[in-house]
Amino acid sequence: MFSKKDLRRLLIPLIIEQILAVLVGMADVVMVSAVGEAAVSGVSLVDSISTLIIQLLAALSTGGAVVCSQYLGKKDAKNASVAANQLLLSTFLLSVFIMIVALVGNRSLLALIFGSIEADVMSNAQTYFFLSAVSYPFLAIYDACAALYRSMGNSKVSMNTSLCMNAINVVGNALCVYGLHMGVAGVGIPTVVSRATAGIIMLVIVRNPDHLIHVDRRLRLGFHPQMIRNILRIGVPAGMENSMFQLGKILVQSLVSSLGTASIAGFAVANNLVQFEYLPGTAIGLGMVTVIGQCVGAGEHAQARQYTNYLLKVNYGILAVLAVLLTALSTPLVGIYNLSPEASSIAVALIVVHSFAMIIWPVAFALPNALRAASDVKFTMVTAVFSMWAFRIGLSYVLVLGFHSGVMGVWIAMFADWGFRAVLFFIRYRSGRWLPQRPQKQAVGQ
Repeated sequence: MFSKKDLRRLLIPLIIEQILAVLVGMADVVMVSAVGEAAVSGVSLVDSISTLIIQLLAALSTGGAVVCSQYLGKKDAKNASVAANQLLLSTFLLSVFIMIVALVGNRSLLALIFGSIEADVMSNAQTYFFLSAVSYPFLAIYDACAALYRSMGNSKVSMNTSLCMNAINVVGNALCVYGLHMGVAGVGIPTVVSRATAGIIMLVIVRNPDHLIHVDRRLRLGFHPQMIRNILRIGVPAGMENSMFQLGKILVQSLVSSLGTASIAGFAVANNLVQFEYLPGTAIGLGMVTVIGQCVGAGEHAQARQYTNYLLKVNYGILAVLAVLLTALSTPLVGIYNLSPEASSIAVALIVVHSFAMIIWPVAFALPNALRAASDVKFTMVTAVFSMWAFRIGLSYVLVLGFHSGVMGVWIAMFADWGFRAVLFFIRYRSGRWLPQRPQKQAVGQ
């Protein structure tokens, strides 16, 4: 169903888009580091909350992408477009609700999640959280529209829009932080402007009726409960999985925040840099939703397996290069962030250990996307949630509080989480139970 040229056309823009996202994340941290470690810490704490919200919105978009991909596999473009309308409607309404809660809760939510933190860290976090919240609806629109284009096998549109968004963000950061000396607000305001621009661009072009999947030109989205249920059937378990995953990371971040500013800053920078190692798996996982979803919708189970195996091999090939490079360059890269010697030492140690452990990651996080694309979302959700609470959270607290292992204990617990997931997802994949028994009826549900 997909030639190698088709796969390259889908995956290369996705990888570029992920690289851009990571580079801009790095630029944010580097620029805000000029304001001080308290600013870096405040931004990193808020980013952990924002990532939770982004993952929730992305899960809903994934649900829509799976539904649309399966409809396209069945050659039913009409229902794919109906699903597109409902995806845009549901993601936008959810994002507005989240924005209101974040704006009203602001300091109370930060205090509830992170407890007692230094006053200057809290002040920076409040400012950045407020501005981040304003951008959520625009980000939701962008995510939903990008998912629709990926369903059509066209990831170049979202890549080009991402180029525009990230250029605005970086230039805005440089102007507001270095030129206008706005501190943390100098990072937050460009984020709002760039996400608003990207959301509006995607909303304009996704209304083109010449596209295989499109939304209504006048944005008369309608309300189709059955179609929304189809999307939520995939999106809710994926959302619960992603939310529990990020909630666990927030709880772990709260644990790290008790270890002092050097640990918070070192952990934040290491987290920022190792994002490069996730790039191929994240992009390929998004591509799997389209490829495997269309194969399952068409009832081509053998091809679904073949493409999954091939994409995992590609993931490992790119990852090997990235891990070696990041390990070799860890010290000079950390030096860019202007950290204290103690925080720099922590960051470098975390990066090196992380690079070796990445051999587990593709099976733990890229492979499950093939299962989700075949609507096997309950298994992935239960496995991920259990593993998160048992290992990443539970073991972190045991190692840090019980064995006083410091921030490295958090990393070790994370690797245990990866290992458990990898074993169960691999067994599930090999068993074939993730594939629907009656593909023509199971694909989406009428």
